[in-house]
Amino acid sequence: MLNRAGPILAIALILAPAQALAGAWTFDANTGQIIVTAAPSQATQAFDSSRNIEPTPRYTKFELQALLEYGLTDRFTFMLAPGFQHIDVAGPDSGSRTGLGFTDIGGRYQFMKGSDWVFSGQMELRAPGTSQTANPAAIGYTDTELDMRALFGKSFTLNGLASFIDLEIAQRFRFGDPPSEFRFDATFGIRTSPKWQFLMQSFNVISEGSGTSDLWTSYDYSKLQLSAVYSLTPALSIQVGAFTTFSGRNALQENGLVTALYYRF
Repeated sequence: MLNRAGPILAIALILAPAQALAGAWTFDANTGQIIVTAAPSQATQAFDSSRNIEPTPRYTKFELQALLEYGLTDRFTFMLAPGFQHIDVAGPDSGSRTGLGFTDIGGRYQFMKGSDWVFSGQMELRAPGTSQTANPAAIGYTDTELDMRALFGKSFTLNGLASFIDLEIAQRFRFGDPPSEFRFDATFGIRTSPKWQFLMQSFNVISEGSGTSDLWTSYDYSKLQLSAVYSLTPALSIQVGAFTTFSGRNALQENGLVTALYYRF
C-alpha cells in the first residue's frame, strides 16, 4: 500500500455493510428473529480529501451475515452476528480474500418505553475473522472493535399508514491502527399494506483522527439505502434493496444491493 490510493483503499475495506432491520425495540422473553443478509457491492470511484469524485482501482465485495436476536428477558435482547465475506481489490495494490468477516456478540437493553416509543442501549464486541495484516483485502478486518450505541424508536401513523423511525448514535472503538469512529444511523419505515413495508435508511460515519499508521487518514462517508420488505407469512419476510455512498471524504463511492430473509419465532 505505497501509492496515494492506499489510504482510500484502507478506508474502503472497512465501510459498513448495508444493515438489515434491527432497531431500538427489544424482543419479549423467549422470542426473537434470525436475519440472513447478502450484500454485493462495487466501486470504481472514490471521494478525495476535497470530496470530489476521482477514479480508483476497482473494488468488489460480497458479504453474507446471519444475525440472531433473542429475548432473554422482556427488556434484554441477546445478539450474535457472524459474517462471511469475499473481497477483491484490483492493482496496483491488488489482493483477494475469502473467509470470515467480523463476528459480533452483544445485547440491547430497553431503558425506557412509552406507548409508542422506546429508548435502548446496545453494546457489541466485534471479533475479527482474520490476522492477515499483509493482505490488502484484509485491511480493517484484523483488529477487535467495540460498538456502543444509544437507540430511539418511535411508531406513528402517517396519512393513515403505520410508520416508524429509528435513530441510533454510536461510538465505535477500534483497537488497532484504524481510528475510532462516531456513527449515526437513521431509518424511516412505512407499511403500505399488511404485506408490504418500505424502508429508507441512512448510515453515517466520521473517523476520530487518522489512525496510528501511514496507511490511514481521517475520513467520513454517508450511505443511503432504499428497500422493500414483503411478508411471505406472519413469521417469514424478505427484503430487497440497493444502497449508494452519496457523500464522503477519503472514502470509496460504493454502490451495491442488499437482500435479506427474516424469520421470527
